[in-house]
Amino acid sequence: MPQLRKDPIVDQWVVIAAERGHRPTDFKPEAEPPSSGFCPFCPGNESRTPPEIMAIGRNGTAPNTPGWKVRVIPNKYPALAIEGGLNRQGYGMFDMMNGVGAHEVIVESPDHQWQFAEAPLEDIRDVLIAYRERIVDLHRDPRFRYSLVFRNYGVRAGASLAHPHSQLISIAVMPRRVKDELKAARDYFAHKERCIFCDIINQELMLNERVVVQNEHFLALSPFAARFPYELSIFPRRHRHDYTLMSDEEIWGLAHIMRNVLKRVKEALNNPAYNFMLHTAPYPNPRPGRPEYWGTLALDFHWHIEIVPRLTRVAGFEWGTGFYINPVAPEASTKVLREVEIKE
Repeated sequence: MPQLRKDPIVDQWVVIAAERGHRPTDFKPEAEPPSSGFCPFCPGNESRTPPEIMAIGRNGTAPNTPGWKVRVIPNKYPALAIEGGLNRQGYGMFDMMNGVGAHEVIVESPDHQWQFAEAPLEDIRDVLIAYRERIVDLHRDPRFRYSLVFRNYGVRAGASLAHPHSQLISIAVMPRRVKDELKAARDYFAHKERCIFCDIINQELMLNERVVVQNEHFLALSPFAARFPYELSIFPRRHRHDYTLMSDEEIWGLAHIMRNVLKRVKEALNNPAYNFMLHTAPYPNPRPGRPEYWGTLALDFHWHIEIVPRLTRVAGFEWGTGFYINPVAPEASTKVLREVEIKE
């Protein structure tokens, strides 16, 4: 019989319809983004992109030339504009402001065929460091409330260019899903004086039904109320509220588990499209009139990465109710992913 499961963090119900019996081979991959033969992110084409913001791996080479390992540039077609003030205003009962924000592209490697699932650990470490450095830098802009790092891999996940890259968008408002997580974490801590994420992690480790893989610093698990088949979450094992505070040792641990998990997804599901999203603490800039709004963040929030293979489509039921239908029980997806043999 199908189950209704409730996400204890964002108070959202999910239908686990496991009787539909989807096997990993039932999900068919889609083609990669079409290639025109020209890639603006490949070495030698630096002049065809906006000037770089930062680069990792240069050994004396000039900016905007080859010789980089990771390169960060403004998005040529940004969703938001970096210039200008917010100009908050009311329009009758409606609120509006200028579309101010930062939209950056993290080009993860000069190699057009590079993949998280196969890359050397030091390459992945460099990408994770680039995320950290850009979030830290954008923290300094008082206009912004939050930065989201995300990766779209494959056509179904929204990738328009095949060259390996992630994106970062800093915005002047709190995203709804992150805000729901923050509020739930704060309320739980006020009631129990414990982190809700830490309690989930401790329970999952004790039950060992949905933990896919773990190392000294991180674990990856299939959420109890997973919205999508083979959805995964990666958490620091120790309480950490802010991604940017990771030590170098922890970054190596994250690189290791990211490669391990994405390798399992690739092998088990025939290299599917996927998205991953980094949820970290919001910027510490005080809100006007509410300087202590997120004052307990260091105690109650726990940063994490969500990984969503794009195997099913959101349709009318989901849009109409806010529920999701997941045809694969998290326990079943955990079993499949655990059984993938990984050679480190």
